Amino acid sequence: KSVGRSFGALRAVDGVSLSVRAGQKYAVLGSNGAGKTTLFNTITGDFPPSAGVIRFFGEDITLLPPHERIRKGLRRTYQSSLLFRELSVRDNLFLAVRGSAGGRYSFLRAGRTHASTLATADLLARVRLDSVADQPVATLSHGQQRQLEIGMALAGAPRLILFDEPAAGLSPAERRELVALLRSLPSHMSFVLIEHDLDIALRVAEYVTVMHNGRVLRHGTPDEIE
Repeated sequence: KSVGRSFGALRAVDGVSLSVRAGQKYAVLGSNGAGKTTLFNTITGDFPPSAGVIRFFGEDITLLPPHERIRKGLRRTYQSSLLFRELSVRDNLFLAVRGSAGGRYSFLRAGRTHASTLATADLLARVRLDSVADQPVATLSHGQQRQLEIGMALAGAPRLILFDEPAAGLSPAERRELVALLRSLPSHMSFVLIEHDLDIALRVAEYVTVMHNGRVLRHGTPDEIE
């Protein structure tokens, strides 16, 4: 509500208010410099807001550090991939699962029937990366790396995921795969998508906010925005 973020004299986000319901699929659109990623950074705590209030399921999280927001069920992906490129796909997902689980600092190796091992296998299937599970991330296509990022964001039963331009740099075939993946997410899970590709955004979102120069220009359904 009324969120702002300034960097010196620059007001990157200026009085933005929006509400995402539980289970809602939401898109934030706008040109480069509209303030979309900065808005995401205020929600996740990477850049706490200079003004306004952020509530997550009714709780004021405006001043919470990022790791506390993650524990409450908030996740995000970034424009640039943040993956362990020398590790396998399976190991990246396993680390994400362990990072969101209790006992994550245990030195005991998880066996085949361990909850974290089973959760990793489930994520591999969900993001359609079973066939490359044991390949190093560095050998994956850009589209597969984006799928892996989504899989890592899904670890630990998140309540809301923020996707920052997941279709950037994808081929037409990879974009179709991305749309299918986003549409397959559980109905109870909310997400907010930043995307320059209007076709993708309007195909997966139920509601849209358009930003311009750090402010909300318009809210509406995809049909209303088109």
